[in-house]
Amino acid sequence: MAAPLWLLLALLGCTTALDPALEEAWEGWKILHAKEYLGEAEAARREVWEKNLRRIQQHNLEESQGQHGFRLAMNHYGDLTDEEFNQLVNGFTPAWQEEPVLLFQASEDLKTPAEVDWRAKGYVTPVKNQGHCGSCWAFSATGALEGLVFNRTGKLAALSEQNLIDCSQKLGNNGCRGGYMTRAFQYVHDNGGLNSEQVYPYVATDTSSCRYDPRDRAANCSSIWMVAQGSEVALEQAVATVGPISVAVDASSFSFHFYKSGIFSSMFCSQQVNHGMLAVGYGTSQESGRNVSYWILKNSWSEVWGEQGYIRLLKGTNNHCGVANQASFPMV
Repeated sequence: MAAPLWLLLALLGCTTALDPALEEAWEGWKILHAKEYLGEAEAARREVWEKNLRRIQQHNLEESQGQHGFRLAMNHYGDLTDEEFNQLVNGFTPAWQEEPVLLFQASEDLKTPAEVDWRAKGYVTPVKNQGHCGSCWAFSATGALEGLVFNRTGKLAALSEQNLIDCSQKLGNNGCRGGYMTRAFQYVHDNGGLNSEQVYPYVATDTSSCRYDPRDRAANCSSIWMVAQGSEVALEQAVATVGPISVAVDASSFSFHFYKSGIFSSMFCSQQVNHGMLAVGYGTSQESGRNVSYWILKNSWSEVWGEQGYIRLLKGTNNHCGVANQASFPMV
């Protein structure tokens, strides 16, 4: 949950006067995202929002001067500090690999297409919204499983993240406090199935007991694969030959939180991954007269964020944001 009001006020120092010129924009933002606050909370949240807005505007000014290759925009997370955002939303937990997994390594003989986009082939469900719950790992896992089911059956069905949140804690996942995609796959393997979103809808909390219904088995997996750690070549081959692949990235920077368009690259991105996403393809774009390669990553922060819920992340230059550090996928 967000920081208590007293802590937020202490962090802000209550030194910044609110800008009257932003009154209309603030009211419009609240209406757009259905935000309501009680008492002093409104002024505190507006101060956070104004600071975020100024940082976004500064970045976009620099982008227009050629200093960045991507733009930012205010979104539904605008009233959160960086610390709150990372605590609430980035819930991928790197862990020692205890599950029996197979290793996908790069092959020198395999020639991959120049571009891949599994969305165009029908493998990818609409963008979802994890809300204020660190369940990105579950959304990443269902995304890979949804692609697998489509590949096997030709039918695209949204799978249940809530099923994973409620039922895979014995394997070491921690619901809204983080988890691991391979442990989600292991649950599906051990359980003999996973329910659909329709039967087991998402509620963005981790306080419910497991309600898996074996009569609605919408997915299964018999093996779990890890992509060779840190290898973008292996990740490219996996994406090209298997389908959508679960990945994790460092999503802790301000610019990642408010990414809107373009090819994302940031000096603040580290190899310490903390957010589960889904690699659905890759491609190349002409940027300022040169070819720039990118990964197409599906996020779970709603379609308001990024390019209709997706980000194009710089590809082929030192494993940017750790995108190839924890890639995995299920197979039947």
